[in-house]
Amino acid sequence: MNTTAEPVIDFEQERREILKRYRRLLRAAKPLLKDNDAKLIKKAFNTSLDAHKNMRRRSGEPYIYHPLAVAQIAVEEIGLGTTAIVAALLHDVVEDTDTTIADIERMFGPKIAKIIDGLTKISGIFEYGTSQQAENFRKMLLTLSDDVRVILVKLADRLHNMRTLDSMPRDKQLKIASETIYIYAPLAHRLGLYAIKTELEDLYLKYVEPDTYKDIARKLRETKAARDKFIAKFIEPIERDLAETGMSFVVKGRPKSIYSIWNKLNKQKKPFEEIYDLFAVRVVVDVPQESEKAACWQAYSIVTDHYKPNPDRLKDWISTPRANGYESLHTTVMSKSGQWVEVQIRSARMNEIAEKGYAAHWKYKGNDTQTGQGIETWISQVREMLETAGQGDKTGAIEFLDDFRSNLYSEEVFVFTPKGDLKVLQRGATALDFAFEIHTQIGARCMAAKVNNTLVPLSHVLHNGDQVEIIASNKQKPNEDWLRFVVTSKAKTKIKDLIKEENKRYITDGRDMVAKKLKTLRVDMSNETLNQLRAYFGSKTVNDFFYRVGKGHVDVQELKKFKADKDAKENRQNKINTDAIQDGKTFEKELKKIHGERADADMLLIGEDMDKIDYTLARCCNPISGDDVFGFVTVNEGIKIHRVSCPNAVELMSNHGNRIIKAKWTSQKELAFLAGLRITGTDRVGLVNDVTRVISNELHINMRSITIDSKDGVFEGIIKLYVHDTGHLETLMGKLERVNGVFEVVRFD
Repeated sequence: MNTTAEPVIDFEQERREILKRYRRLLRAAKPLLKDNDAKLIKKAFNTSLDAHKNMRRRSGEPYIYHPLAVAQIAVEEIGLGTTAIVAALLHDVVEDTDTTIADIERMFGPKIAKIIDGLTKISGIFEYGTSQQAENFRKMLLTLSDDVRVILVKLADRLHNMRTLDSMPRDKQLKIASETIYIYAPLAHRLGLYAIKTELEDLYLKYVEPDTYKDIARKLRETKAARDKFIAKFIEPIERDLAETGMSFVVKGRPKSIYSIWNKLNKQKKPFEEIYDLFAVRVVVDVPQESEKAACWQAYSIVTDHYKPNPDRLKDWISTPRANGYESLHTTVMSKSGQWVEVQIRSARMNEIAEKGYAAHWKYKGNDTQTGQGIETWISQVREMLETAGQGDKTGAIEFLDDFRSNLYSEEVFVFTPKGDLKVLQRGATALDFAFEIHTQIGARCMAAKVNNTLVPLSHVLHNGDQVEIIASNKQKPNEDWLRFVVTSKAKTKIKDLIKEENKRYITDGRDMVAKKLKTLRVDMSNETLNQLRAYFGSKTVNDFFYRVGKGHVDVQELKKFKADKDAKENRQNKINTDAIQDGKTFEKELKKIHGERADADMLLIGEDMDKIDYTLARCCNPISGDDVFGFVTVNEGIKIHRVSCPNAVELMSNHGNRIIKAKWTSQKELAFLAGLRITGTDRVGLVNDVTRVISNELHINMRSITIDSKDGVFEGIIKLYVHDTGHLETLMGKLERVNGVFEVVRFD
């Protein structure tokens, strides 16, 4: 009898390893420890060790390795103290064991309990269509305004999870990585934790697009020698002149992160070899704080003595630091070999803040957080936003998260009130955003604005240095059109709230009208019926449907048609089921009858058991056989298949991870999938003929449409055609690229 033996666990060796890791944590924390701190950390460690004693991670390691690693990251990479170490050690205890928040409060006090509560996921069943992840993010952010350490410990937790994602199944990797790029990397950016933000982004790419990641990493390795030689030559004259000033300094080149290079490749649609700014040169001057500004500008002057700067690319974050406290001078200069090079100039203090963020300098005294002014302002904005975002509103969580995210990566614009007070808004803000920044009532009654004494509409986009005066009227009322052009979360949230108040009346009226009509039609007004009505009339939520009825956009008489269609569909389904039983046909053949040959030639295996299930291909990304794909369970349209690189993938996986299922192509039958190609090149007589000959004659591919636009000797062609899989498409793209005059061929969604 062949039985595979369980791996033997050496408990004694594990015990020694746990103690070794615990001692390493204490060594890292030692400079931060005061009076009773070591005892408190030991108590937290023992509590966590006991709570997780029989638990193991996916990799087979003892679970306690994870809380210890999170605490280590919090100390070494974020620069946090005892409170955060204790919270990191205990962060999974309430979620995974019988210990309650009250127990934690009794043992460790209210401050730790509050942080742990912010880190503990909401349990319980959520109604279909709401997002548990979004609710959990919101809960975590609610505690952010009380104690920023909630987010910092969560970032440490997420970083360790991403570093150990290897042992997870593919669908979990996609879900966790997407959540990371959706909310955690932007949070790290906003809190100035650039090293962590960069690592999270790189790890996201490593798991979601592994081939691309390996490809860029390999090319970076291969070009390292040439790059180092270029940088050495570039910085030589700068170092020589800086040495003459007598300042202490360091000049070094560093490659951009793999993720940022990938972003550039995608945006610029150029091959790796043609992307020049693969690296940045950093000049760090070590001078006393009072002479930092002068020293940085002196270094700038030396750099521009040797290399011509691009005047549009100078960014001065020393005079006005970014909201997260980042200070630096950025300029792009032309090297002797004709390549643009980004140069960053900063002091040693600024460099430390840029690497570790303000977190490195947060000193906690009781409840006071002595943070940088920019972060303080941002946290107070978040607090205000959280107070106004309707917290009981389930659908609000995803909407809230979107607004919150838009706040994280935003660049700033500096504008002034008529009295000369400085207001910092996010880039792209309009006169209406400015009005809401001053006061909700001024925003609600805003008619127009004067920018630099010129009358402008509400949608006017503000620029650095604008002086803005708001013109208000009591007759003005907020309307939904405003949401199109405001960009700040504060303005969006306030406008939505003001409109919601106005709309509540319509929702109530609509609900009453629908209830009355359904009663007449003898249809039960259940949740299922309301959901079907919502989908039938193309509304986002049930309340949105009621609102449209109340407002008169949907005639209540149309419910008759809904009932007739519903009855017809049920009759059809019953007939299929009866036929199937009578004829002894299998489910597979039934699908074949409804969907033509599609069911039999099904090339997708879906779910944990990799079954053949009926599906539809998502229109947003048109996946084809061979693409890396996943399945998404929709509320009304069954399973939809998306490409992993679909523009909507990150949002779907972040907000609805529980509805993501595995999907994988098997290549048994040849099917035709619609794909789109964009071709650019130089125009010549006979070019279209050559392109179509390759498609139709050489490869026998059917085209659905072709449009070619030619202007001033340059042409762009858009071709939609039917291919079998990614291999088939790549062969075609390769052949088209070899056509004389064709410059580039790219696939589009």
